[in-house]
Amino acid sequence: MRRVAAALMTCAVTALSHGQDLTPRGLAPEHPVAITGATIHTMVPGQAPIENGYVLFENGRIAEVGQGERMFIATTRIIDARGMHVYPGMIAAVTRLGLTEIASVRAMRDYNEVGEVKPEVRAVVAVNPDSTLLPVARTNGILLAGTFPSGGLVSGQAGVIRMDGWTWEDMTANANAGLVVNWPSVREGHSPFGGGRGLSEEQIRQRIAQIDQLFDTAQAYGSARLADRSTPIDVRLEAMLDVLPGALDQKPLIISANTVERIQSAVTWAAGRGLRVIIRGGRDAPMLAELLKRHDVAVIVEGVHNFPRRSDSDFDEAFTLPARLHAAGVRWCLAPGNIDENVRNLPYEAATAVAYGRQLGFDEAAAMAAITRDAARILGIGDHYGTLEVGKSATLLITDGTPLEMATTIEAAFLDGARVDLSNKQRVLRDRYREKYQRLGIIEGGD
Repeated sequence: MRRVAAALMTCAVTALSHGQDLTPRGLAPEHPVAITGATIHTMVPGQAPIENGYVLFENGRIAEVGQGERMFIATTRIIDARGMHVYPGMIAAVTRLGLTEIASVRAMRDYNEVGEVKPEVRAVVAVNPDSTLLPVARTNGILLAGTFPSGGLVSGQAGVIRMDGWTWEDMTANANAGLVVNWPSVREGHSPFGGGRGLSEEQIRQRIAQIDQLFDTAQAYGSARLADRSTPIDVRLEAMLDVLPGALDQKPLIISANTVERIQSAVTWAAGRGLRVIIRGGRDAPMLAELLKRHDVAVIVEGVHNFPRRSDSDFDEAFTLPARLHAAGVRWCLAPGNIDENVRNLPYEAATAVAYGRQLGFDEAAAMAAITRDAARILGIGDHYGTLEVGKSATLLITDGTPLEMATTIEAAFLDGARVDLSNKQRVLRDRYREKYQRLGIIEGGD
């Protein structure tokens, strides 16, 4: 650990230990950097970890990944990481990071705009780069995150942010990862808490009809604009064009749905219109594996630390969801169960999935892929992030063990080649009160 720390001091900008909101942002070094002697977990499909490996990167990009001893040019900064591990930076697929700070203060809740249908809303433009929640997640190896709007039938456009930057513009890794849609219930229901009813059959029909009308109108608008560029621009409908068939880079609909009925209804409706779909939630998704595979629908699992959905479900129904999707061959990734202040717990939810999924062939490598490579692909950033390959972003972690273990320490992190600060407000408060109780003689000094 001392070797890593000493080497990092030669290639990093010195930062105060106060968390992201009070520190300079990372600066990519002008010289090449080589991490040597480590076990390299590239997360490339079919590629085993590279023992005694090295990663060389320059100008924010990986230039070489190899094994054994190698001579580097004189200006290369060497980080001796013998006994350490190198992983791609982890990705929290669904969060509200940057959009919220203190839940009880309305002005600090930028994730839910007014209205039922708001496709023009872009989450990334509301991101607060100085949020103290960002460094808390980053300390535990979360270097990228999907940030999602919410509320209404059509919430707006989800984005992907880098967990370091001066402004929302330079934090943005993908400004439009997909259009967030909250699919309505497809059957009449009652509140499980009593005293209220769910949607009536008529209300269900009205909501689905509302979504249908929105897409019909958007298609008509797109055709009109294509035929006559002088057609007045409608900001709301203009935001819909990227998800429609025929778009140059067609974006997906990210549809929130957990039950069999909702998933089936949403996928069937979207397939009929030629729309791409990602299911967010997907608690019943394994029951519809063939439908999802037929239409190439990916699933974002939102945490595993949940209760069973039904009274007759197995006690570990939520814990085994990743393993069941994996075994069924469905494309999926894992998002944190808590999307605000405890995003940092993402790797531990992945660890729970491993513990309960081994009998289905679900192992640590699959779990790490779900929070790196697979998350990057589903969020539309797989060409740059998620694996350690030549030409991709040097976004990586140096650890003293697997990130799935709570005892593991993230020794260093690089985001697009720049070393990022791993301090945060919670650590500052920990050190402050440790000092207090040491002075009072209540606890002994030292670490």
